Amino acid sequence: MARIPLLQLNGISLTFGGDPVFSDLDLVVHQGDRVALVGRNGSGKSTLMKVMARLVDPDRGEVILPAGFSVGYMEQDPDMSGCETLGEFASMGLEPGELYKVERAGEGLKFDPDRPVATASGGERRRAALAGLMARAPDLMLLDEPTNHLDIEAIEWLENELKATRAAFVLISHDRAFLRNLTRATLWIDRGQVRRQEKGFEAFEGWRDQVWEEEDMQRHKLNRLIKSEARWAVEGISARRKRNQGRVRALADLRAERASQIRRKGTADLALESGPKSGKKVIVAEGVSKTFGDKQIVKGFSLAVERGDRVAFVGPNGVGKTTLLKLLLGQEAPDEGSIRLGTNLEIAVFDQARAQLDPNMSLWESLTGEPDMRVSGQADQVMVRGAPRHVVGYLKDFLFDEAQARAAVKSLSGGEKARLLLAKLMARQSNLLVLDEPTNDLDVETLDLLQEVLDDYDGTVLLVSHDRDFLDRVATATVAMEGDGNAVVYAGGWTDYVSQRGPREVKTEEKTKPSEQKVKQEAKKKAGLSFTEKHRLEALPDEIARLEAEIAKLEQLMADPELFTREPVKFRKATEALVERQEKLSAAEEEWLLLEEKAEG
Repeated sequence: MARIPLLQLNGISLTFGGDPVFSDLDLVVHQGDRVALVGRNGSGKSTLMKVMARLVDPDRGEVILPAGFSVGYMEQDPDMSGCETLGEFASMGLEPGELYKVERAGEGLKFDPDRPVATASGGERRRAALAGLMARAPDLMLLDEPTNHLDIEAIEWLENELKATRAAFVLISHDRAFLRNLTRATLWIDRGQVRRQEKGFEAFEGWRDQVWEEEDMQRHKLNRLIKSEARWAVEGISARRKRNQGRVRALADLRAERASQIRRKGTADLALESGPKSGKKVIVAEGVSKTFGDKQIVKGFSLAVERGDRVAFVGPNGVGKTTLLKLLLGQEAPDEGSIRLGTNLEIAVFDQARAQLDPNMSLWESLTGEPDMRVSGQADQVMVRGAPRHVVGYLKDFLFDEAQARAAVKSLSGGEKARLLLAKLMARQSNLLVLDEPTNDLDVETLDLLQEVLDDYDGTVLLVSHDRDFLDRVATATVAMEGDGNAVVYAGGWTDYVSQRGPREVKTEEKTKPSEQKVKQEAKKKAGLSFTEKHRLEALPDEIARLEAEIAKLEQLMADPELFTREPVKFRKATEALVERQEKLSAAEEEWLLLEEKAEG
């Protein structure tokens, strides 16, 4: 059976001021598609997704959304005006019997539906928007960096939900593991052109390199041809002027073709220079405990970090990873235990909140305003690893053009802000590098370069990240923070940690004296159904009745013996709808039976 198109772009062209973002773009997304949308920061990925969602109008072309299908877009900065709580926003458009879906998504994505919108962080707002989209379950989901602000547990929950969904989705993400595990096709935006390959992200880099290699070969052949024709023109044109004007015009056409080719933008010129060597022992923590209020961050924690180590810190959001970093750097004092810093340390920090960037400063001021980057008497120079550089030239190393140098930091995208912060960080000499969530918003190619730079760095690295692939490629040791003050050191990266951890054992002390959280969990189990399950059990009879009524209507429609020949499209849609609702009815009845049995004990 032919796949049904959910979205079609015909002849889309769009220009923002300068060069075209897209030109004569044609694109179709079908039922069941699981598409990775990839490209460098600034290539137009988010813009294309907004065109798909009809939030940005193209200059030319049309966006076709067939009647009867729904499209949902996860906004980067959702407008929650008019909503008191995150749960109220996430529940918009849902029937009362479907509200349990928001509660379920809230548990998986770790956001509090009762949190007032006025006090919610940007990350909490994004999680609420994502929960609302997952609860509404449109036929096509457009997901722009859904894993930002999610910890690894929430990322894995979302990954499992998307694996199980029947909906199609288009996905932008910097998380390689997430893309590899979910996608079956790839859209690649490169210099205004969108290419499609019917293979998932796993095959993208080989495909990209092959395309670039063929492009370079064609450019090389064109240059050789132009050189040959130009030599002919100089040496022989006077003798054959009348007969060969066509060949002269052809040479002009070849040169015009070369001039019209859009060169690939270079990669960021990332480099780190180690300062003088630190001592062999960089950080030694022994028996460290720290509590904030009633929250235990670490308890009896010990760690020895030696020169050259790459130590990753992983765990759920809010578990205290950044606090533990501050303890290890001497910025916070432990309640118990000792922390000794090694000798001759020069520390550089990439902070998660981007607090080192003043949004109202220009990029130029952001670099020249740094005391250790100023060059005396030279307002247009910055000191980069001990040598003066022109500020615009240094910004170009990080893929900023001259026009952006005087732009405000607040005008930058998330990926551009991350690159600017890397520019500030990498101008300094250091021997201890602290990276708190460096992978958010960076494109795949910049992440590759960052990994290579870290591989060659002579100093020591402390890293907080939720990017499983990046952790595997960088970390030599992983500190897993699992809550209640438990922090355990494992050799290797994320995959090594998961394989070494094995089944978790309950300590004897915990068995005899359970925590308050465990008491609550046991009480829930004894009560039979959880709050969410009770709501679901109450809602299921209405849902079953609705599905039965829809099935009866569809069966009545298909009872017409002339429908297939008279309206084949309508017959096909009715058949697909009937099969879908029968499957949903079967699943709902099975779920009701299981919950009833559980409620009865």
